Amino acid sequence: MNSHRWDDWDTLRELRDTPRVLALLDELAGGGSELQVQTRLRVEFPERLVRAAVSLRELRRKAVAKFSRADAMWFDRQGLEQATSEAVAMHKAKRFATGGTPVARVWDYCCGIGADAIAIAEHCDVVAVDVQPVNCLRAQWNAEAYGRSAHVTPLCADVERLDSREGWLHFDPDRRASGAGRVVRIEDYVPGLEFMQRMTREFRGGAIKLSPAANFGGKFSGVEIELVSLDGECKEATVWFGELAGPTATRATVLPAGCTLTGDPLAALVDFSEPLRYVYDPDPAVVRAGLVDVLAETLGLHRLDPAEEYLTSDRLVASPFVRGFEVLANLPNNDRAIRDFFRTSDFGDVEIKCRHIPIQAEVVRRKLPLPGSTRGTLIFARVSGKSRALACRRIVSE
Repeated sequence: MNSHRWDDWDTLRELRDTPRVLALLDELAGGGSELQVQTRLRVEFPERLVRAAVSLRELRRKAVAKFSRADAMWFDRQGLEQATSEAVAMHKAKRFATGGTPVARVWDYCCGIGADAIAIAEHCDVVAVDVQPVNCLRAQWNAEAYGRSAHVTPLCADVERLDSREGWLHFDPDRRASGAGRVVRIEDYVPGLEFMQRMTREFRGGAIKLSPAANFGGKFSGVEIELVSLDGECKEATVWFGELAGPTATRATVLPAGCTLTGDPLAALVDFSEPLRYVYDPDPAVVRAGLVDVLAETLGLHRLDPAEEYLTSDRLVASPFVRGFEVLANLPNNDRAIRDFFRTSDFGDVEIKCRHIPIQAEVVRRKLPLPGSTRGTLIFARVSGKSRALACRRIVSE
């Protein structure tokens, strides 16, 4: 291992065994510049330990958005970025608790900092496997932070060399192994597509975590693919296989509401319409799952255009699967018509939304006269094959 990395095994253990450096860092924070704080700490502690403490404190602050116990967890930058958010991990873990025949253990391949292993360990014993010893160490300590260390066994190993297929599998292949940034094609994951496909045949059941942007269509047979969003952002495509696969090929789940949508997109019959009183922006999990028509049919909505996911209706529909907007004006997509409307509006600020029409949002915003004090929404969308601009007011859910 590179001795200059702050997450070197020895430095990591030394930081764990020296809680005073983190406590003093918290105490001194805000009492001077970052340089002054680090200078003060270096009087008492080695420079490498100070750097490690500063980095960990920064990562813990960022991790609050993902984990309820972030202040007690252990991270590196890549591990935090790739880790499953606690809410998503807990959602997946419920299926390991309720689906298929109960098992003695779950294997968590490429466990990273242990986010999924910790969630699954609430219901099952987990073997958390990673080729990097420091990841296994973090996974162990993070399991302790959640009080689940008795149910998580770290194993430092190359998952492609493991022979046991007893139990279920959770698998999060590496999307950054090349060091050239996050990859999208499943063929570029490590381990690659062939190994993933083989695991779906050799294990009784389990889940493979993929990027929602991945080219997963048609790559697996006899599986269920669940697209999961959290707070309006599509976070993951989960390939459920074997005993843990559901009866449908595709599912969209919206968190934190916990609502799920399934159906056959080819069987849904949806009408098209000009914008009515309300338009709706479907949740990205629904869009990525290809279930927009199923959603429209379920809620009694129309689509604006075959090339658009936006939906519309005369009556207001409340659903966790959509964000609603009241249409104030249906305008041609030209600068003069749009400016004329906003010049007499009560808007002082505007959000700009589009899915398929190329728009430079900041350029459009700078051109708008905004004489009022309320916030509006400008949606660019195709309607009957033509580009339109819909001036709207967002419907705020109670």
